[in-house]
Amino acid sequence: MFVWVGVASMALFASRAHAATYASLDSSLDPYLARYGLPALAAAVVREGRVIAAGAVGTRRVGAHVPVTIDDRFHLGSDTKAMTALIVAMLVEEGRLRWDSTVGEVFPELAGSIDAGLRAVTITQLLSHTSGVAPDNQAFNELVERSLTQDGNLDEIRYWMVREGGRQPLAAKPGATFAYANMNYVIAGALIERVSGRTWDELITERVFAPLDLRTAGLGAQAALGRVDAPLGHAIADGRTTAFLAGPNGDNPPTIGPAGIAHMSVLDFARWGGWNAGQGRRAPQLVRPETLQKLHTPVITMPPKPDAPPGTPSLGSYALGWGQLTMDWAPAPLLYHGGSNGKNLAHIWVDPPRDFAMVVMTNIGGTAAEEALRAIAAALYQRYATGPMPTPAPEPEPTKQRTGLDWSDIFTPPQKGPPPFAGDTRRGQGR
Repeated sequence: MFVWVGVASMALFASRAHAATYASLDSSLDPYLARYGLPALAAAVVREGRVIAAGAVGTRRVGAHVPVTIDDRFHLGSDTKAMTALIVAMLVEEGRLRWDSTVGEVFPELAGSIDAGLRAVTITQLLSHTSGVAPDNQAFNELVERSLTQDGNLDEIRYWMVREGGRQPLAAKPGATFAYANMNYVIAGALIERVSGRTWDELITERVFAPLDLRTAGLGAQAALGRVDAPLGHAIADGRTTAFLAGPNGDNPPTIGPAGIAHMSVLDFARWGGWNAGQGRRAPQLVRPETLQKLHTPVITMPPKPDAPPGTPSLGSYALGWGQLTMDWAPAPLLYHGGSNGKNLAHIWVDPPRDFAMVVMTNIGGTAAEEALRAIAAALYQRYATGPMPTPAPEPEPTKQRTGLDWSDIFTPPQKGPPPFAGDTRRGQGR
């Protein structure tokens, strides 16, 4: 079954071998560092499935001369949600879930434990933030803190979170209103784990990162413990910018992984954007084109929220893991999502009719970073979305971390037939 990965990735491996050039954005990005107080910044543009412009500037750690590279891993935050939604779509196509599968159907043993309203919530409502689950609040923060003391694997702990957090009554009628809540994606992740018999962390690696050949992709803090081998996240407090090494405070807890803990290089993030811009016509075909279209189609209009934290939706409409925004610099609405763990920020913009996507990333959170990334997106769209392809410069040689990667060293290839633990109520029950 290892052929599954090789065949699915064949076109992308070929594209890496032949797409050896793109225009450098370094000189265009560099002025934004001082203007907005950013330690580092990376951006890339994809058109017709090819990276046509990219750049990375700045330092991995504020106050130190550790230049970023084009292959450095940046944190995606909630941009991970679209990948979680894609996994759900795969399971729907395989018949393991339906778009109207409910929490109660997948977890029948919780009928007497969780709120009756939550039992009727569908997977579509979870992915579109229309479940009625309350937005992130103190109760959710306390639940996440308690999850860190639980025994078991991550699927067991996420099941525990559903059981414990599910006791809270819904804040609204399912399907009626939009409320952005990371708990929606924790629950969705637990549903994925129950019907597949695998952890979400394994599935995103095996079924998204590997077939799309996102070689720098991973989960959790982008730097390794004790190393500055990637841009560290930064936060500003009392006027001082502090870098965060990998550790307990370096990223969101892994228990909420389905809501946003992925990281990857700007080039790989751009490839993810370009695959979505292709509307399912470009290899590998992870889902049917009509299924990808469903993920991209808005479900509900969001009420404006001008005080939304950077990296969270503030207006527009929301689909399944994707938002949609109308911008004054684009002729039609664009697919969009932002992601931040408070110490990093990443934006992705996709224009499927033009087969165009762009990504912008920085290793600091906050409103200044949000303004910078939006300003850069406007400039990149106006420059690259139409007109002739840019004159490329030679692509830099890959760094060691991008070479020699064999996905078979990372995960066990999928097996034929249903997974041995799928639907087993003994799996993922936590404590």
